[in-house]
Amino acid sequence: MEDLEVPTEQLQETLHEGAHGGPPWASGAALSSALIAVLAAVSALLAGHHANEAMIDQMRATDNWSFYQAKGIKAAVLKTKDETLVALGKPTSAEDLQHAAQYEKDQEQIQDKAKEEEHASAEHLERHNALARVVTLYQVGIAMAAISVLGRRKWLWFF
Repeated sequence: MEDLEVPTEQLQETLHEGAHGGPPWASGAALSSALIAVLAAVSALLAGHHANEAMIDQMRATDNWSFYQAKGIKAAVLKTKDETLVALGKPTSAEDLQHAAQYEKDQEQIQDKAKEEEHASAEHLERHNALARVVTLYQVGIAMAAISVLGRRKWLWFF
């Protein structure tokens, strides 16, 4: 997931220049766009945080699923060993059967944890996406303020 950049420096300079030689309301447009730029920067920071958390949670879930598979493989190997011993008419180990049963119990707990991590990852990703859209809207607002000052159209600033 890429970091969101808020390219507002050039727009801020344009607004600042336009505010000095422009209409009386241009200072308000410049100030409001500066405030919106702060909100955009904070939103971009939060969006990046949630993107990182989503990725970390997904990696944890993947680790848990790998652990789940490892426990399943261990249980299958022990069962196969016991089946082979039975087929050969040899005694089986009760300890092996207990270990296999424990592996299967462990798998249930690991599965629950992996699903929780996947859910947490999805929640962080939803927050990231919402904040990324907010950053885009803030950027549009800053651009509209710059256009309103440059075009000397006050109604665009209100838009």
